[in-house]
Amino acid sequence: MRYYLYACVVLILDQITKWLIVNRLELNEVRSVIGEFFQITSHRNRGAAFGIMQDQRWFFIVITLVVAAGIIIYLQKSYKEGKKLLPVALSLLLGGALGNFVDRALFGEVVDFLKFRFQFNGLGNPVDYTYPIFNIADSAICIGVALIFIDSIISWRKEKRGA
Repeated sequence: MRYYLYACVVLILDQITKWLIVNRLELNEVRSVIGEFFQITSHRNRGAAFGIMQDQRWFFIVITLVVAAGIIIYLQKSYKEGKKLLPVALSLLLGGALGNFVDRALFGEVVDFLKFRFQFNGLGNPVDYTYPIFNIADSAICIGVALIFIDSIISWRKEKRGA
């Protein structure tokens, strides 16, 4: 099924980019792409998103397996219902979850490398914010969640019109 292929593409891209970072950059090395706004760095995360729940490896491994099983079941269901957007969203979630799962299972930590720093004046106050460092898997998960929200809104509007 093509949706599993999408998940595999995310997983492969995620693992290739992480391999490149581990093998081409020293830990904590930073390379500028667009000044200080966008940088590639070599960072490790032993926790979840935004560095929360550090050193809970086995918890994340078990949770990811349960979540991945749920995603697969829901993916099959949404495909059989003829949905178009939801299976794509779920495949991105699955690929991203598996990408970070591989890191946690094999190494006990996730390789992150995309760093964005926002500097500007907002309402007369200087803003200097560095977004938490992330990777391709994290990006796929975020995009998947956004697509689920969009699919939910579309479904809700269709139901509202039908009522």
